[in-house]
Amino acid sequence: MKLALITDAWFPQVNGVVTTLAELERSLTELGHQVEVIHPAQFKTMPCPGYAGIDLALRPKRVLRAKLDALQPDAIHIATEGPLGWAARSYCLKHKLAFSTAFHTKFPEILHAACKVPLSWGYAWFRHFHKPSSAVMVPTLGVLNMLQARGFGQLRGWTHGVDTQLFPFHDTPTPYPPAGALARPVSLFVGRVSYEKNIEAFLKLDVPGTKVICGVGPVEQSLRSRYPAARWLGILPRDELAKVYAAADVFVFPSHADTFGLVMLEAMACGTPVAAYPVDGPREVLGQGNPANLGGATGGAMHADLTQAFYAALGTSRWEARSRALGFDWCAATQSFLSFLVPTRPGSRVGSVGGVVVRLTAV
Repeated sequence: MKLALITDAWFPQVNGVVTTLAELERSLTELGHQVEVIHPAQFKTMPCPGYAGIDLALRPKRVLRAKLDALQPDAIHIATEGPLGWAARSYCLKHKLAFSTAFHTKFPEILHAACKVPLSWGYAWFRHFHKPSSAVMVPTLGVLNMLQARGFGQLRGWTHGVDTQLFPFHDTPTPYPPAGALARPVSLFVGRVSYEKNIEAFLKLDVPGTKVICGVGPVEQSLRSRYPAARWLGILPRDELAKVYAAADVFVFPSHADTFGLVMLEAMACGTPVAAYPVDGPREVLGQGNPANLGGATGGAMHADLTQAFYAALGTSRWEARSRALGFDWCAATQSFLSFLVPTRPGSRVGSVGGVVVRLTAV
């Protein structure tokens, strides 16, 4: 199968969407599929207003058209709702090609937090974007239900996976020398230091030990100046990041807005339990498997009071966290993705099951 994977989020950006799509590309390629990733670095770009570190394709229609005309893909998946996503959507509609999309990020919440754009406006814009999609892939049941209530259609639940070899298990926290001596317990946040991540809720926690933040973003300098006692590590390569996860006693995930939260799985794969609010992403990642634990979580704890979640997670077994992460397998996630793809035209090859090519009827 030839798949055009079109995304406004790609390297050198560092975020969960990029990680998810890169893992997906790797898994699909290992299965023998040809994946052409079309991303901003292939175009003239401009900085995303108010969101340092993210470049957007500038007037991409002509170049994108040439790429898709040359590729003649069997399937087109539009992963994001940025300039490349809109250009690809326009191309597909003009040429009467079926395509799938994904809802990875609650951008209406980001726009509301950063620019005070009403949520209803943001979701109306996104609903219009996804309306012609034959399959809108979403990472959690909670997000699916939320979008359904807002009038979105063709929704498909597509959870993600984690590379449990890149993020190996440690049965006790392992010191990370580049960070220096850290008072225990070490609580960690990894992610973009941005408006929607609610990082200040983590930094405000009145808990013992050391708080560590790994990531950069538009509110970093403001938070650094107000919370100088925290350790700020910036962006690290993923193999180095695995060592940071392994050095922590608790991973704190303070976001209310994330649709999934891949960093939670990475931490849990290393054995570090998670403390989070009981919202969509953590509910999917931590699940409801242990009624004896706070919030019914497995591999961590959820509570509307993040301090209570912190202490409950601190008492969670590292083996339990690893066991929960092992349930998120990229092989299964990739097969699920393949099952939701739609052929651009009738007769196109769009997936395989057990090595056998499956032909699907265009929607």
